Amino acid sequence: MEVLSERSEDTGAASCPIDLPALVDRIRRWAAELGFSAVGVSDLDVAQPAQRLRAWLAREFHGQMDYMLRNEPVRSDPTRLLAGARRAICARMDYRPRADGEDWIDREWRRLADPNTAVVSVYARGRDYHKVVRARLHALAQRIGEEVAGFGFRVCTDTAPVFEVELARRAALGWRGKHTLLLTREAGSMFFLGEILTDLPLPLDQPAQEHCGSCTRCIDVCPTGAIVAPYELDARRCISYLTIEHPGSIPEPLREAIGNRVYGCDDCQLVCPWNKYAQRAQLPDFDVRNGLDSATLVELFGWSEEQFRQRHAGSAILRIGYVRWLRNLAVALGNAPASPEVQAALRARADHPSELVREHVAWALQRQRLAPNPDASS
Repeated sequence: MEVLSERSEDTGAASCPIDLPALVDRIRRWAAELGFSAVGVSDLDVAQPAQRLRAWLAREFHGQMDYMLRNEPVRSDPTRLLAGARRAICARMDYRPRADGEDWIDREWRRLADPNTAVVSVYARGRDYHKVVRARLHALAQRIGEEVAGFGFRVCTDTAPVFEVELARRAALGWRGKHTLLLTREAGSMFFLGEILTDLPLPLDQPAQEHCGSCTRCIDVCPTGAIVAPYELDARRCISYLTIEHPGSIPEPLREAIGNRVYGCDDCQLVCPWNKYAQRAQLPDFDVRNGLDSATLVELFGWSEEQFRQRHAGSAILRIGYVRWLRNLAVALGNAPASPEVQAALRARADHPSELVREHVAWALQRQRLAPNPDASS
């Protein structure tokens, strides 16, 4: 049995020993009470993923995500985030909305096939997951600290530079799919990840086996060919990058392939056979807000900046700002069938103060003029 002598805060002398395996069992139970669907423990040896990251950066696959370059030294050495860090307590939280029906995958494909609808990635339709996952990881860390005096920890949720998928893989939460996301047989890939870095020498979990086999559906379905090889993503072509991280003009050769996706892209997840097991969220935080599972492009393009800020308050979408929101919608409207309604919506933004918006609206109007009007008489 692996034990740790708990330090006395007053004397530094050893007091009662901690049964570390039993502590991990309790951590799993507390995590479940907080809404996490699985928890595991990983070591922090990231030499191999750090080497792969450097090669990925050298190919400039990160696009304009300059923070990936800046944070590479920290990502490659977790002790820079927490001195003395020895383990990562990795947690998984499902995010499919609680009201989702069993036909949710078919429903998503139908929306993608309707060019007048606005498609927002499933994970972003509710509350900002950074806030939800971070708050609950802090609550979990606090609970651990009540049992372990001097518990050293650092909570990480996506925004911190750590190898989340690699740590979660080592913590037996799943395996890395060919689309680079974590996959599990029990829940597909429709979940968030978060970590608690700690100085506790907790017992390690064993990595799960991979179950992708010869399947290449995620690679084949990618609208822009962003998955250039198994486990390799060129972010510069990825629709999630283009609609969220990319700050400037979306390259014209990629605009048509974006279709009606206005924030993120789920195609590689929807086509994955394992996502038939994707679980609904336990928490109401990820319930759909503002009709983002049924809104039209024209409806969302008509929002004022104040409406954008009010309706996306507490949402991850707020981070891209109003200008990028209009940019993305203009591209999708340019891909929609020609109609007076779409053209009127675009003309209303033709003189927008932002040059970025004006450029994409002009492109969309040109596309509308060139596209046949299905309502016109033959």
